Amino acid sequence: MKKFILASLILALFFVSCGTKRSSTVKHPAGKTNSSSSSSSSSNRGTSMSGLAYIDRYKGIAIEEMNKYGIPASIKLAQAILESGNGNSYLATNANNHFGIKCGGSWSGRSVNRPDDTANDCFRVYNDPEQSFRDHSQFLLRKRYEKLFTLRKDDYKGWARGLKAAGYATNPRYPELLIDLIERYDLQQYDRAEQPAEAIARVEKVEEVIEIKKEVEPEVPVEEIKKPVVMKIYEVKIGDTLSAIARQNNVSVEDIKQWNGLSVDNVYQGQLLVVSK
Repeated sequence: MKKFILASLILALFFVSCGTKRSSTVKHPAGKTNSSSSSSSSSNRGTSMSGLAYIDRYKGIAIEEMNKYGIPASIKLAQAILESGNGNSYLATNANNHFGIKCGGSWSGRSVNRPDDTANDCFRVYNDPEQSFRDHSQFLLRKRYEKLFTLRKDDYKGWARGLKAAGYATNPRYPELLIDLIERYDLQQYDRAEQPAEAIARVEKVEEVIEIKKEVEPEVPVEEIKKPVVMKIYEVKIGDTLSAIARQNNVSVEDIKQWNGLSVDNVYQGQLLVVSK
């Protein structure tokens, strides 16, 4: 199995190596396109300073973890933005927990109790947000997600779809929401391509880590450490307004703006919005 995975990775890298430096395009409501290599300020439609400040604060640790294990920095940042509400959630502000990871598994550190699946669920408390970003990598270093690490570390679309397929989220639109966030904030600029030899060495390292974790960590269902993301996602239709969407979903306009990193009330057809937490 290991030889098959490595052979597949070599073939994939061969066919895409000549195209890794091509910039992707971001479609705008009017049908215009902007190259992702252009200034991010010109393509950050509807983003807020809090969202941009969050990215600036944590892009370093996301890149560091990407270089260790191959998780695209864009994917880690997009997931953190979603699950922490740009770092404004209770767990992020009070427990430095930006990914909603629970106390299950081998965790022996501090904890905090919050209502979730039960009225008194146990969540991990980290010394700082960076520790949360590192622990998120460790959460993904499991058999369930092993195939993802054979993807290129600049393949954010493959990772977004692979996370959903592996059971990280239950909402069928989760990949599209991650991709929308990544392209809205131009997060793919932080992803780095790698040479075939580097990729093979990284995959081998990841496989070793996963095998070691299997041996030393107690057998705990993944859902007891982190349940799949079940956020409700709404696709904007013609004639929709932010206030109408908020009323329809029994939330406030400010909630929707915070969850989606919006600084204005304008929405456009086809836009994907998180409308529940």
